[in-house]
Amino acid sequence: MGVIEVDRARARGPRMIPDRPWADTILDEAVESARRGDIGPAIAALATSRGDPEVRSLRVEALSRALVGASRSIEAPLAYDQGNPDLWLWLGRTRLEEAWELRPDVRARAVQADRLHAYQSAMEGARQPLLAAAALAPGDPVPWECLMWLAVGLDRPRTDKDAVWHECSRRWPSLYSAAVARLITLSPGWGGSAQETLAFARSAAAHAPEGSPLPALVPLAHFEIIAAGRTPMSRGGWFPFEAQREIVSAAGHWSERRLGGAHPRSIEAHNAFGAAFFLADLRRPARAHLSRTGGRFSRLPWSHLGDPGQQYRRACARLNL
Repeated sequence: MGVIEVDRARARGPRMIPDRPWADTILDEAVESARRGDIGPAIAALATSRGDPEVRSLRVEALSRALVGASRSIEAPLAYDQGNPDLWLWLGRTRLEEAWELRPDVRARAVQADRLHAYQSAMEGARQPLLAAAALAPGDPVPWECLMWLAVGLDRPRTDKDAVWHECSRRWPSLYSAAVARLITLSPGWGGSAQETLAFARSAAAHAPEGSPLPALVPLAHFEIIAAGRTPMSRGGWFPFEAQREIVSAAGHWSERRLGGAHPRSIEAHNAFGAAFFLADLRRPARAHLSRTGGRFSRLPWSHLGDPGQQYRRACARLNL
């Protein structure tokens, strides 16, 4: 590549890797293979994740999103391996992701009765595989995390949501993805309150194990609360001073030092803090966090601002990354 080409590449901004906020080469390869129709590497990646709920949660989420629209491809190997909890978990989570794609706009549900019915039916289709995964691996919290999203998607009573959270958290109290699901459950946009949302985020951050990105729940909580009351979205005025101060404090309490390397969700946490600092015009910490994402942006919290890819690229460009 010549000098002109290098300059042009710099002008275009960072190389973006959509929907892959992780540093897991095995998962990268499995996602690519699944999208090509080869699910063998994905099955192997899930099998090796047993015993590590953080990795398992990340992998099943990513592999399910890679297979949206093609969940039936998991049914064939399941027919020959009914006792495999990985396949039941993957099938259930993939059906869950497929259902989310059908979710009608809440403002137009009155005129989308058929779409709403299809959405609810698709959601229900995820329940049995997830319960099968939970039964086959009684100590695994990940099926219960997925059932949390099912309860949210079906707008189940609060007691049901609380019960599923209890089952998940008693198996793995610090599971990051489950904590995010709980945060969403408690948020104003999903029937909760700002007080509950912030209280949960603060408690999770205060009790986070060393190296856990749970402090990132603090900026995510503020995003959820403010987004619920903003129409239309705009860059200005997102976080009042008190919220900014709390986010700065949470970032200061997060250390990536962890036995066995960085936490599987670290890049997601860098996205959360980086986006919050960018919106607060705190350029130095915004650069520090976004520079550590390696072009890998997550859906949250960027989706609160609009298209996640466009918003991420815009922030990086303004920060000269």
